[in-house]
Amino acid sequence: MAKQGSLASASTAEDRVEAKITPIVIFSCVLASTGGLMFGYEIAISGGVTAMPGFLKKFYPDVYASTQKQNTNSNYCKYNNQSLQLFTSLLYLAALVATFFASYTTKRLGRKKTMLIAGVFFIVGTVLNAAFNHLAMVIFGRILLGCGIGFGNQVVPLFLSEIAPTRIRGGLNILFQLNATIGILLASLVNYGAAKIKGEWGWRLSLGLAGVPALMLTLGSLIVVDTPNSLIQRGKLDEGRSVLKKIRGTENIETEFAEIVEASRAAEEIKHPFRNLLKRKNRPPLVIAIAMQVFQQFTGINAIFFYAPILFASMGFGNNASLYAAVITGAVNVLATIVSIFLVDKVGRRMLLLEAGIQMFLSQIVVAIVLALKVKDHSNNLSYGLSILVVVMVCTFVSAFAWSWGPIGWLIPSETFPLEARSAGQSVTVCVNMLCCFVIGQVFLLMLCSFKYAIFLFFSAWVLVMSLFVLFLIPETKNVPIEEMTERVWKKHWFWKRFMDDHYEGNGVK
Repeated sequence: MAKQGSLASASTAEDRVEAKITPIVIFSCVLASTGGLMFGYEIAISGGVTAMPGFLKKFYPDVYASTQKQNTNSNYCKYNNQSLQLFTSLLYLAALVATFFASYTTKRLGRKKTMLIAGVFFIVGTVLNAAFNHLAMVIFGRILLGCGIGFGNQVVPLFLSEIAPTRIRGGLNILFQLNATIGILLASLVNYGAAKIKGEWGWRLSLGLAGVPALMLTLGSLIVVDTPNSLIQRGKLDEGRSVLKKIRGTENIETEFAEIVEASRAAEEIKHPFRNLLKRKNRPPLVIAIAMQVFQQFTGINAIFFYAPILFASMGFGNNASLYAAVITGAVNVLATIVSIFLVDKVGRRMLLLEAGIQMFLSQIVVAIVLALKVKDHSNNLSYGLSILVVVMVCTFVSAFAWSWGPIGWLIPSETFPLEARSAGQSVTVCVNMLCCFVIGQVFLLMLCSFKYAIFLFFSAWVLVMSLFVLFLIPETKNVPIEEMTERVWKKHWFWKRFMDDHYEGNGVK
């Protein structure tokens, strides 16, 4: 068996070199990655909406009254309200549950149809959010949007990893994260404009414009081809072979086709995919997938993007100035993600993660020191120069995250699971991510109120821990074919290779 694997690897290398970067691959990846656009828009839009007086007056009058009182609430506690935070975090709780259903549809219906389901959830949720006057209907809309995120985040990274040629898999996969950053920027721009609308209905515009990326994803899912991996796994061998030739731009696809067929055969033997994840050989990608999602959220990035306008307002920026600062950080996020597209397949995943750890750690320490010295509970002495410094340091932090943990946190889990565990593995990845998003979304304003400036010290400590994790436990996956991770990555890693011994597997879960 080992001899067959080595021969396959050698012939695979020849096939991979011949594989072309075809227009259909680029087109399909661009359309599919609009799921990231919707995800990013929803991350950022709620922070601006929950800072708009019109929205607060209508649905959270007690919070609005609190923001209008002078010197009665701490600068750090003005927006601390569990019900208000639930408006943001409920989205991710719904996504957490939905991803388990998405695992089933991804495997049984295919990647293409699962993207369509995500698009429909997004459209219906957007209509409910923007059109209704009752908080219950708006909350129900948020739940449907969360279901869309659960399905979209489950299927899109898998789709991108499976359809992309090996040598640019990292760059194409990061299109998902790039679209997420564009969605965050667009949401910040929309919030900035909507906040200026007279009549206090700007929040409806902010929530309603989510329909644009929702429609793009829905239409895109009707146009894209399904992945060869998905077609072959569902028994459509001839169609899978045809699509593989089309996306690779060559007739010489037999080795890759045989790899996928073999992986599909192994996957069909798995009757309990989530139980299969616990097998010894699947523990390395499972542990790394879970750890990366926890670490990604505990960098503090979504706390910044959930509540950027509120966060900057708490630092002493005016409402318009805080929205403007959020737009700046959103623009930096997009530009830095573009950088990662060009670097991830050249310098590798590990190098970007390690460099970013240093950058994020130092920038958060600087912000904490400035706030500790200048922003008190009932007064702030944040001068114009120090305000600029805070924004620069936040942008430094955001840029580091955007070319590292943002895209690579999704990339590595999507490319390291074997086919028989890939759908279930991605479900666990999305589930853990959404759980952490929910926790951060629900408790961040409470933590800001309690920790004050030390909130940045809290997240910087996590950055230090995750950087050590990368240094010792995350292997480099650059330029490794997706079906060869076990032989070329896990069996050669100083720590994880001990989990790859067939001797331990047997027939059960061990």
